[in-house]
Amino acid sequence: MDKKSLKEDALKYHRDGRPGKIEVIPTKATSNQRDLSLAYSPGVAEPCLEIEKNPSDVYKYTAKGNLVAVISNGTAVLGLGDIGAAAGKPVMEGKGLLFKIYADIDCFDLELDTKDVDEFVRTVKILEPTFGGVNLEDISAPACFEIEERLKKELNIPVMHDDQHGTAIISGAALLNALEIVGKDISKIKIVVNGAGASAISCTRIYVSLGAKKENIFMYDSKGLIHGDRDNLNGKKPEFINNSMPMETSLTDILNGADVFVGLSKGNILNKDMVKGMAKDCIIFAMANPTPEIPYDDAKEVREDCIMATGRSDYPNQVNNVLGFPFIFRGALDVRASEINEEMKLAAVHALAGLAKKPVPDIVNLAYGNTNLKFGKDYIIPKPVDPRLITAVAPAVARAAIDSGVAQNPITDWESYELELENRLGNDNALSKIIENKAKQELKKVVFADAENISVLKAARVVVEEKIALPILLGKKDIIQQLLSEYEIELPNVKIIDPKNPKDNQEVKIFEVYSHLFFEKRKRKGFTSAESRDIMRSNNYYGTMMVETGDADAMIGGLTKRYPNTVRPALQIIGAKEGVPKVASVHILMTKNGPLFLGDTTINHHLEAEDIAAITELIATEVRRYNIEPKIALVTYSNFGSVPDGESAVLMRKATKIVHQKHPDWIVDGEMQAHLALDPVKLKEFYPFSKLAGHRANTLIFPNLSSANIAYNILSSASDIGLMGPILLGLKKPIHILQMGASVRQIVDMVGIAAIHAQDV
Repeated sequence: MDKKSLKEDALKYHRDGRPGKIEVIPTKATSNQRDLSLAYSPGVAEPCLEIEKNPSDVYKYTAKGNLVAVISNGTAVLGLGDIGAAAGKPVMEGKGLLFKIYADIDCFDLELDTKDVDEFVRTVKILEPTFGGVNLEDISAPACFEIEERLKKELNIPVMHDDQHGTAIISGAALLNALEIVGKDISKIKIVVNGAGASAISCTRIYVSLGAKKENIFMYDSKGLIHGDRDNLNGKKPEFINNSMPMETSLTDILNGADVFVGLSKGNILNKDMVKGMAKDCIIFAMANPTPEIPYDDAKEVREDCIMATGRSDYPNQVNNVLGFPFIFRGALDVRASEINEEMKLAAVHALAGLAKKPVPDIVNLAYGNTNLKFGKDYIIPKPVDPRLITAVAPAVARAAIDSGVAQNPITDWESYELELENRLGNDNALSKIIENKAKQELKKVVFADAENISVLKAARVVVEEKIALPILLGKKDIIQQLLSEYEIELPNVKIIDPKNPKDNQEVKIFEVYSHLFFEKRKRKGFTSAESRDIMRSNNYYGTMMVETGDADAMIGGLTKRYPNTVRPALQIIGAKEGVPKVASVHILMTKNGPLFLGDTTINHHLEAEDIAAITELIATEVRRYNIEPKIALVTYSNFGSVPDGESAVLMRKATKIVHQKHPDWIVDGEMQAHLALDPVKLKEFYPFSKLAGHRANTLIFPNLSSANIAYNILSSASDIGLMGPILLGLKKPIHILQMGASVRQIVDMVGIAAIHAQDV
């Protein structure tokens, strides 16, 4: 993404709608006066009195136990430096966002307008009753050391300065695994650390805790080697004085024969010659961001044997703090730890190192281009998208807190705890990631039939920048160019075609070919040659013919047209696959429990049992396309004959019987009410014989278009649930239709879906 579009999109992202990135929402019912009287006066007095009698009950009656303060004074914000407390607030909100989406921890961000350590410490101390933990963030050294040390002594809740300990924990795990791969003993290796700030000090401390020897560690700051003869060592730097080499020894000389380089400084301070002199199977952690101390390709060019990690996601082995802090606090909060101690940090190190050695789930492989990730030089630490992080790291931290005596609420049932952790995280955005990464594996040409629309053009830019597909824009060229210019959108290599006004000889020739092909297809359906030419000036018909002829791989349309105007060309030109009796559609709702597929939501008015069974098969295939096992309920108003027979109950009963006969091993059942399909406990309690018993359905099949359409419209409009679709199923080639007024994100998702379908043609 170019800097100009990044700036525009970033500012819009933070500004539009509700400004910022976080909000507070109620967790209890507030629908009537009784609810409000319980939430506040007079009912709220009761928990207050209980807490007065027993202060630890604050964890029972309030959100304290799941609430972390993200606190900064803005003196060391990202790579921006001392920009002030208010300017750092977007970063603190972002940290709170990461806490929530990775570990379901609620956060308040607090920006303190002070550089006075005493004032900072006092402010945080008097806020202790509010929070279950404190995450210190972006505070410059050496003040950050004193602030953390004092707060850890004076507070009875976990405190951690993530800039120090987060990188230390992640890189510590990476170091253990890298040393295991190259067969080196941590107690014997020579380590060179470039940088002597908060993160560098903490990293080096944890390496020592893991077994590294101080006499083998050489630390540099901007003025040279940390040496006893220097008179300008402040903060914690004297902790790593090494006098075994002369004070004047250069970084180049000290790297000769070094086993490990740890960079926590600035970009491009290493060159190829410096790396050449390092020991065999050297380990290079170039963690300056966004520019590493040496480019990844440069290091690998001269030292193919090296193991390299950076802070960037576009290279192997990203040292990313999000692998640590959400799950460390999760474990600490869940046992009500009084602090985050060394034992808990080391437990996180070993949990991360161990997870990297386990087989990688498909969802993680897909997120990184379907590569077969496995433990080795290019995979020494887990990826941030790994869903197992919470169940690997949080329990390890919690156990360490218990074993080290700082847990005030020990866990006894670990199996239930891990299940609770799994259920904490919603899956409402996982499907978008799968779609995007599958689409990237093989770029397809996707026609945008409604390109005279700014949302479509913005989506096209995202599609190009994220390498999801290769767009082709249909519409009046002058209008499209004007919109691109007005909104400063650059799409330099994207083709624009105007079916209504073909310009050059090639475009005219293609138009004539398309018109003739359509006439041949539809001449016995009442179309004349002249009518075929007229209809081919429609973007939807022209785009569909591009897909039919192979000039494009897929098409999306319908953003500004009525639904039938896009479906009709698809049926007339593309047609159904052989053996598909009914083309159908599915909408996907992105719920906290994962994607929920609803069908048939837009196509078929009147269905027989055989039709519903066939549609169920189509949708099951679509669900599997995203690496999800279909768990299907055929829903109506009745549960297995519980209500006197009506048309839809009998219909769904017959359809279920057909599906059971054809696919006896599928998790599918009906007829049943929708609420039972989504409640595995109640379904098992009342209907234990059901094939869905114990499962939550992820696919709902409705008896008719009316019920399906009403269901998805109500669910998506009455709640804050993301929506994808409608996705057309059963066509020979992919044509998909956008919801009228679809957002840029929804358009991008549909392009990804179209591209994935095109990969399977």
